Amino acid sequence: MSYKKNKYKIVKNAIPESVALFLFDYFQMKRNVYHTFKNTTYISKHDEDWGKVGDVQCPKSYNHYSDIAMETVLDLLTEKMNKETGLKVSPTYSYARLYEKGAELERHTDRFSCEVSTTLNLGGDVWPIWLEDTKGKEIEIKLNPSDMLIYSGCELPHWRNKFEGNMCIQVFLHYNDMSNPQWENNKYDERPHLGLPSWFKEKKLL
Repeated sequence: MSYKKNKYKIVKNAIPESVALFLFDYFQMKRNVYHTFKNTTYISKHDEDWGKVGDVQCPKSYNHYSDIAMETVLDLLTEKMNKETGLKVSPTYSYARLYEKGAELERHTDRFSCEVSTTLNLGGDVWPIWLEDTKGKEIEIKLNPSDMLIYSGCELPHWRNKFEGNMCIQVFLHYNDMSNPQWENNKYDERPHLGLPSWFKEKKLL
């Protein structure tokens, strides 16, 4: 399957299964730490450095923009992304989600930082992702732990129907196509380097 032709591609065993399992267990533990911190008011309810519960797209989830372990995976997979897409890409940011029963992800397209996107399955119950291809056909894609879907986040509408399982953890890894002249101004999602929170944008340091 050609990413350039179809605007999406499935990559089996994109990372070792042992790494996927580690990240699966790690992110559950991080979620538990987050809840303990919040319940004991160790951190402010406005503090998102340990993640947050819910976001605009998916209220029934625990999320973290730029978790350092996930950002490391984002960086390390850059060369694989170049090979699988036939492009030269630059990493922008990672976004990890732990989905709970009843979660839904509404049909949407993404912002420029998600020009070349992936969803990487880390584990849990199977929850298909749907996308509309370039011919208008709706495609259901099921990923096993360590499998990854690469897709054009800005072009292909994508969504997930209501989750009937108990838990599923995915991480979105986002990149820009370096043939696009706008990529350099958007490097690392406008942060000085990977690993920094979303509020740490270069424009806010001026």
